[in-house]
Amino acid sequence: MSRKKTQVTAAIRVLRAAGIEFSEHHYRYEPRGGTRVSARELDVDEHCVIKTLVMENENKEALIMLMHGDREVSTKALARVIGTKSVTPCDPASANAHSGYQVGGTSPFGVRKKMPVYCEESILQLPLIYINGGARGYLIALQPTALTTLLKPIPVNVQR
Repeated sequence: MSRKKTQVTAAIRVLRAAGIEFSEHHYRYEPRGGTRVSARELDVDEHCVIKTLVMENENKEALIMLMHGDREVSTKALARVIGTKSVTPCDPASANAHSGYQVGGTSPFGVRKKMPVYCEESILQLPLIYINGGARGYLIALQPTALTTLLKPIPVNVQR
């Protein structure tokens, strides 16, 4: 981990304003490397690295899904749980427009557009999570209670 000055992203501004404690973790970003790369570079369990996925229903209404890095989202199960016909990942341009972040650096904190947030329920049981801080190659570690405090996510069980 390289020592860098605190990055000031929209996510960091939200966390600071709420008084949420977090630590910063920089790593060498690799395109399409995902959580496998960040977990390897930071020497942490990929299960504790949380993906922020911007998705949309059949009406193009956006939502955020938080998932363990080593798991996939069953979009059929998610659609069923939230009462829509379908859920699909947004294309990168749409995801960027909804979140205000570049894909690969999407944080659930400080997003541009208000979206409902769904969270794999087992994430909330972890003692510490690593989640994107709003830039590629930049994760923050915090307690999952920060998710419930700031995002009020709807817990779901849609992992596969």
